[in-house]
Amino acid sequence: MFVLTLALSLALAWQAPAVSRPHTARCRPAVLSLTDQEQRISQAMELQPVERLAESARGVGLALALDDGTRKSHSVAENTAFVTGFFRGIATKQSFGQLVTTLYFVYEAMEQAFDASTDPNVQALDYSQLRRLSALEEDMAYYHGPQWRESVTPSAATRKYVARIREVAADAPHLLVAHMYTRYLGDLFGGQMMGGMARRSLGLEAAKGTAFYEFDDVPQTKPFIEEWYTTLNGLELSEAQKQAIVDEGNLVFALNIEVFEELEGNPVQALWTLASASLRAALGLDRG
Repeated sequence: MFVLTLALSLALAWQAPAVSRPHTARCRPAVLSLTDQEQRISQAMELQPVERLAESARGVGLALALDDGTRKSHSVAENTAFVTGFFRGIATKQSFGQLVTTLYFVYEAMEQAFDASTDPNVQALDYSQLRRLSALEEDMAYYHGPQWRESVTPSAATRKYVARIREVAADAPHLLVAHMYTRYLGDLFGGQMMGGMARRSLGLEAAKGTAFYEFDDVPQTKPFIEEWYTTLNGLELSEAQKQAIVDEGNLVFALNIEVFEELEGNPVQALWTLASASLRAALGLDRG
């Protein structure tokens, strides 16, 4: 899943040697570094065949079909747009607050749809441990104040994303499985790492502003994910429905890129802050 690979790649990027690429003489070093990081991370994000996971539920059935079928969304060009957007989102508290706001409206629409759905496939995969809305409400209060409900509105890309969720909930509820797969599992896999990057980049208070990324009710991620994939593979779906779910997963990826493209932060600023924090930690300068 793209968020998992993104989170792992971002965490490792600071330690990897730079990729040699031609640049114009007018580019600043920080821009060169960002470009190199984007290329490296984007290449790492490309989904690889999962034959090595044959003994896992992820290596068979609909789980395998989703991994294989969404690989086309992981071209270097598409991944670079996603990576740049992530850096932009963690550049400032304002831009990250904007991202949290989008996530709030998306998850509100998703979880309302899950609550209302009578589709057995949706009900089977709707694990309470994955619900994110209450955590997002906590984060919204942190970024926007206690009266946040009176002031926040969804962006254009967010409205488009929410409209799609509501459309499939009404017309083809089995497609909600693709939204669960793409968002919930990506956030669970990459959450701790991505939340840590946001805290370092933005200098957040301890345990403030990143509740969304804390899955306290999932103490062991791997066994939980294996159970979720096993349930996914056991759904009673036609081949046409399974292919439609794969296609929806690719659409969700595109909708997420559109959301990131709206963010207003400077990606170079986030890269510089994270690199500086990593260097200070390596030198022991942040110890009390």
